[in-house]
Amino acid sequence: MTRSRTAAVLAAAAMFPALLTGCSDPNPGSSRPPARPEGTSTGTDATRETTREATRETSRKTARRTVPARRAAPAPVRVPAGVTAGYAVVDVTTGKTVAQRQAHHRFRSASVVKILIATDYLERHRGTIPARDMALLTPMLRGSDDDAATALWRRGGQGEIVRRMARRIGLTETSPPPAAKPGFWGYTAISAADIALVYRYLLRRAEPRVRDFVLGNLRKASQCARDGFDQFFGIPRAVPRPWAIKQGWSGYGAVPPVRCTRAKATSYRIGSVTMGGNPVDFGRPVLHTTGVIGDRLIMVVLTLQPSGASFTQSAERVTKLARDLYLSVA
Repeated sequence: MTRSRTAAVLAAAAMFPALLTGCSDPNPGSSRPPARPEGTSTGTDATRETTREATRETSRKTARRTVPARRAAPAPVRVPAGVTAGYAVVDVTTGKTVAQRQAHHRFRSASVVKILIATDYLERHRGTIPARDMALLTPMLRGSDDDAATALWRRGGQGEIVRRMARRIGLTETSPPPAAKPGFWGYTAISAADIALVYRYLLRRAEPRVRDFVLGNLRKASQCARDGFDQFFGIPRAVPRPWAIKQGWSGYGAVPPVRCTRAKATSYRIGSVTMGGNPVDFGRPVLHTTGVIGDRLIMVVLTLQPSGASFTQSAERVTKLARDLYLSVA
C-alpha cells in the first residue's frame, strides 16, 4: 500500500465514530456537549415544557375555582303593611350603599335632628365647652332631652342650624321646619340617604373633637329617654353591640306606655305639608332608628306608622325591620 492510500484509510477510520453518532465535536478536547441549533429541542426539553404547561393549566383551573363569587345585592326586606319606610345601609369602609329602599323619601325628623343641632354647635364653638352648654348637649344626645334641644335650637338660629349643616355636608333633602312652625325642630325634613351622609361626615370629615363628642355620647345612649319613652327599639334591640344610636319618635302623646321617668313632652299634629314638591307627613306617628354599628355599617331606618298606632306596636315593627335589614347585609 502506498503512503497516500495509507493516509486515506487512517482518515476514514478516524471519521467512523462520528458517522455512527451523526454528529461531530465542534470543539475537540472539550467535555461540554455540543450546542443545540436554535429552534430545536431534545426529548427532555419537550417533556419539561409539557410538564410546565400542565402545571399552568392546573393553576388556572384552581384559580377559577377559588375566585369568590360576586355577592348579589340583598333583596329589599319586607315592610309591614300600613308602614311607610325609607332606609339606607352604608358600608363605612367603602362608602357604598349596600341596601336601600325609598332612601330619598322625606320624613319629619323628630329627635334625629338633634345630631345636627349638636354638630352645628360644636363647629361654631371652639375650645372648652362651658358647663352650662355641656349640661344641654350631653342629655340631648344620650337621653334625647327635648328641653335641651329647644334651648340650643333657639340659640343657634333655629332653621339656620339646618341650612348651615345642609350646606356643609351636602344634604339635598334636609330642610328646616315649615315657616309657620319655626320653633318645632322635630318638623325638620330628612331622608334616610341624608342622615347616612351625616354619619359618614362625622366618621370621615368632621374634626376629631366633634366626631368623638357626638358619637361618644351616642354610644352611651340611655334606655329611658328624658320624656319617659323607652328608646331601645330598632338598632339597640336588633343588632349586637357596639353601636352609637340616635332615635326619633313623634305622635304618640306625652305619656309613654312604660314610664321610665317623668314625661314632659307634648305631641303636636299639623297634617301633611308640601316642601319643595316632596310632601312631608306631619300627621301620622313616626318612629326612627339610626346609628353606626360597630366600625362597619351605618344604618338609617325612618318610618311613618299607621294612624293611631301605639308606641309599643310601632317599636316592635321597627325592631323587626332593623333586624331583617341587618341580617340581609351582615
